[in-house]
Amino acid sequence: MAEIVVVEPSIASTSRGYGSNQNNNGTNTKPLYMKSITSGRDYVPEPFDSEKLPVTLRSEIQRFLRVANLIDAQEPRVACLCRFHAFVVAHDLDRNSSGRGVRQFKTALLQRLEQDEEVTYRKRKEKSDVREVRRVYREYKDYIIKHGGESTLENRDALIKAGAIAAVLYEVSNTLTKAAGTQSQGDNDVNRRPEFYDFNILPLDHGGVHQAIMQLPEIKAAIWAVRNVEGIPFVEEFTNQKPHFDLFDWLQNSFGFQKGNVANQREHLILLLANIHIRRSNKGATTSKLADGVLDDLMKRFFKNYTEWCKFLEKKNSISLPFANPEAQQYKLLYIGLYLLIWGEAANLRFMPECLAYIFHHMAYDLHSMLMGATILSSDGRFKPAYGGGPESFLNDVVTPIYEVIREEAKKNQNGMTDHSTWRNYDDLNEFFWSPDCFQLGWPMDKEHDFFYVNSCEDPKRKNKKQTKR
Repeated sequence: MAEIVVVEPSIASTSRGYGSNQNNNGTNTKPLYMKSITSGRDYVPEPFDSEKLPVTLRSEIQRFLRVANLIDAQEPRVACLCRFHAFVVAHDLDRNSSGRGVRQFKTALLQRLEQDEEVTYRKRKEKSDVREVRRVYREYKDYIIKHGGESTLENRDALIKAGAIAAVLYEVSNTLTKAAGTQSQGDNDVNRRPEFYDFNILPLDHGGVHQAIMQLPEIKAAIWAVRNVEGIPFVEEFTNQKPHFDLFDWLQNSFGFQKGNVANQREHLILLLANIHIRRSNKGATTSKLADGVLDDLMKRFFKNYTEWCKFLEKKNSISLPFANPEAQQYKLLYIGLYLLIWGEAANLRFMPECLAYIFHHMAYDLHSMLMGATILSSDGRFKPAYGGGPESFLNDVVTPIYEVIREEAKKNQNGMTDHSTWRNYDDLNEFFWSPDCFQLGWPMDKEHDFFYVNSCEDPKRKNKKQTKR
C-alpha cells in the first residue's frame, strides 16, 4: 500500500457523513433521497464551504465537512459519504429547519450531494460504501501507527491531520455499519482491534505505545512509576488478569471505585507527574525515573488542606511513609491516587473540602493498614473496606448517603421562599466537619447520626393558604 500523504485543505472544512447503499441482503442500492442531476464525466467538484455554518449546527457537523474537503481529491466517494452524514445529522438536529440559516444550508448541501452522488459512486474502489470508508480509515490508522513513534516537528502536523480524519471516518464507518445491518466478522474487524478504542489523551491500554506522546521521556517516567506494583500486598491475583496492572487498578479493586473514574484519574496523575518532571529534570534528559522532588511537590499541593484540618482538630494525619526511598515513592503515589479517586467520584461533595478530608482520613488509614498487613481479610481472602466491597461501593456507600442529605436540604429551600435557618446549605454541612464531633460519625459512617437526619419543612405557600382560610 502506498504511503499516505496528508494533503492541505483548499478550504478549511469538515464534514460528517451518513449514508449507505448496501442493504441487509448485501445488494447495492442508492440512498433514498439522493437523485443525480449530473451525469457528465467532466464534472469537477469544488470544496463545500465548511466555515459558514448555522450556529446551531456548527459544533456537530463542522469537523466532518472539513475532513470531506481534505480527502475529496483522493477519495471522492468517502468525502461524499461524509457530507451526506453531515446532512443527516443536521436534519436530525433541526428537522423543521427553524434555526437561523439552517434551511439555506441544508438546501445547499443537498444540492451538492445530488451533484456528487453518481460521479463518486462510479469512482468507488470497493463493493460497498461500508468497505470503502473502512479501507480509507485503515490507511490513515496504519499511517498513524507507523509514524506515531516519530516525535519530530516535521510529521507532527501530518499526524494531527491523520488523527482527525481517522476519528471522523471511524464514526462514519460505525454509522454505515449499523444502517447496513452488517455484523459479520470481516465487517467488524475495525471495532475489534485494540488500538481503535477511545481514550482521552494517553493510549495507555490500547496498543498505542508507538504513538508520539508515549515516547516522551517524562511520560515514560510517569507511567513506569504508576505501574510499579512490586511489593504491594494482595496483587498476585490481579496481575494475571490485566497486562498492565498498576497502582490505580489495585486501589480500584481494594476500595470499589468506578472503572471510568480510575481511567480518568490515572491519566490525570500521569500528566501531572510528567509536567512537574520535565520542569525539574535537565533539558534533554532521557531517564525513565521521576526527578527528585516531583512527588513531594504534589504531596504538598494535594494535602495542604488535609494536614491543616488534622492540626486544627488535633488529630494525627493518616499519611504514613516508610524510610526506604523506593517504597516511599510508591506510598506517595498511592496516597495521591487515593485522594484523586475520592475527588473524582465526590460529585457535589467537592463543595465540602473538609468532608472530603474526613473521608480521606479514614480511607488513608485503611490503606496504611493494608500496606502494613495489619488488616482483616474477607472470607474470599481479599480486602474489603469498612463500608463494604464490590463494584462502585465507594459511590453507593460513601458518597450517595451524604449527597442525599444535600439534596433533601436543598429541597427545603423552596427556591428561596424559606428562611435560611430552616435548612442547611453546603457551608452548614461542611462546618460540621470542622468540629471534633464529626468523628462521632465513625467509619463506616453511622446513618443514624443526626448529621443524616433531615427535618421536613412545610411549603410556605401551603402555610399561607391555611392561614388565609382561617
